[in-house]
Amino acid sequence: MNKITLLIHCEDQPNIIASVTNFMANNDGNIVYIDQHVDREQNIFFMRLECEFDSNSFSIENFKGSFNIALADKFQLKWRMYAAEKKPRMALFVSKYDHCLYDILGRYNSGELFLEIPFILSNHNDLKPIADSFNIPFYHVPVSKTTKREAELKQLELLESYSIDFIVLARYMQIVSGLLIDKYPNKIINIHHSFLPAFVGAKPYHSAYKRGVKIIGATSHYITEELDAGPIIEQDVAHVSHSYSIKDLIAKGRDLEKIVLSNAIKLHANRKVMVFNNKTVIFS
Repeated sequence: MNKITLLIHCEDQPNIIASVTNFMANNDGNIVYIDQHVDREQNIFFMRLECEFDSNSFSIENFKGSFNIALADKFQLKWRMYAAEKKPRMALFVSKYDHCLYDILGRYNSGELFLEIPFILSNHNDLKPIADSFNIPFYHVPVSKTTKREAELKQLELLESYSIDFIVLARYMQIVSGLLIDKYPNKIINIHHSFLPAFVGAKPYHSAYKRGVKIIGATSHYITEELDAGPIIEQDVAHVSHSYSIKDLIAKGRDLEKIVLSNAIKLHANRKVMVFNNKTVIFS
């Protein structure tokens, strides 16, 4: 059984759904999932479709070519098609915080995440023992103001040599430049607390504690060159009270970060996210 996942967006117009579904049927495909959304303000149509093919001679490359000729030009589609069984390859970038890393590797080890992790990269050596315990290659690439470009060139070399599809910054405490962003547009996922822009700086939980906040949250998004302003994939919040200490706030915030980041990773790895004009459409 061959299965493909198709993502498309284009200007909204009549007959798109019928044309796509008829194309699948005419090519002996069985549609097992379909969902669509129309952004009325921008007049943009979005669709996600999963389709199965029984034929042993099915070739996704040939099918892509046929789809492009039959429909892509006609409707001016922007589209991506994936072999559903192909696991995306994810690189993990970390620094010294280990909570997100442990959570991701635990889920990965249990088979919860549909992906491969070829390597872990860090600007410090502190988390190498964790990578070693999960038998995942670890690369230490130090970063400083004077070596940042050299470090990112080394990172790019590793990413290309391992054929990485997307990157997750699991509390990687460095600003990623356009050098990597241009190579991986909407393919670098970050996680941070949701106090921004109210409580910036190195100790946001301390600042929030002083203000007596009543909710805290976490946001996972694709990174852009505008810091913490990329398309949002997943968010969550938790209620807190005056009884919480700074330590309690940090612990609750880290729990949220782990959950939100893992959910964002699942959505991306399962090809359920579409980005348009710095916003995301998330399919179920």
